[in-house]
Amino acid sequence: MKTDPLTKRNYELSMQKKIALVIESSSAAEIWGRVHYEDNLIIESAPDLLSLEKKMKKLLKGFHQLDPNTINFDIQYDLTGLFDEKSFLNASVVADKAGISRGLMRQYIAGNKYPSHDRVIQIQKTIHALGKDLQHTKVAVPAKKRESQIA
Repeated sequence: MKTDPLTKRNYELSMQKKIALVIESSSAAEIWGRVHYEDNLIIESAPDLLSLEKKMKKLLKGFHQLDPNTINFDIQYDLTGLFDEKSFLNASVVADKAGISRGLMRQYIAGNKYPSHDRVIQIQKTIHALGKDLQHTKVAVPAKKRESQIA
């Protein structure tokens, strides 16, 4: 009897372990991330996200005998990692839109203060709203200049 490839893929996906991989910070050279699994905190760096995921899977296999093919990472960002990795995001604008003082947002990003769970959700919702707003943005193609304006 032949198995339906979609049914097999759905089964494989349901068998995967969803593990949070938190991006802590990044630079042009490397990304730092952490995984907390059972009682272990695993911290690693790599030149890019794909390499970091591969390294983390290898470490989880070594420490916990997890099959790398069954691991599916839930990529999350702490605030430092978020604004490092997504450098196009302006922390001051996000703070203003979320109703948070800019100074407090800077302290969150620097790691001097830590936002509550509710505050993190508030920041996340603000960023998602900015993304939705951008999805509906249309950029106009400039009209050709008239010859009289060129002369």
